[in-house]
Amino acid sequence: MRVVASVLTLIEAHHRRVNQPRFDWVVSRLVVEPVSEAIGRKAMALLKDAGLHGHKYAIDAVVAATALQARRPAMILTSDPEDLELLCGRDIRIVKV
Repeated sequence: MRVVASVLTLIEAHHRRVNQPRFDWVVSRLVVEPVSEAIGRKAMALLKDAGLHGHKYAIDAVVAATALQARRPAMILTSDPEDLELLCGRDIRIVKV
């Protein structure tokens, strides 16, 4: 299975209590996607289409844009599925964890 993560997800998940060697080991098994201009512009379009804006939705929009460019089938694992369902529509399977 190919597991893709936006670099923003790694930033969001990291904190001072994280075991750095363990974090690095897990990340080494992922495909980490940068936030390119193309992904940023797609995220902006998703926000506009959903009628959302601002920092509250920015990371979710980037995650959605990253997932939408991934090979299919694709899914997003998240603790907050509502915003991602709104941003991705039916194109990506959203799974609450």
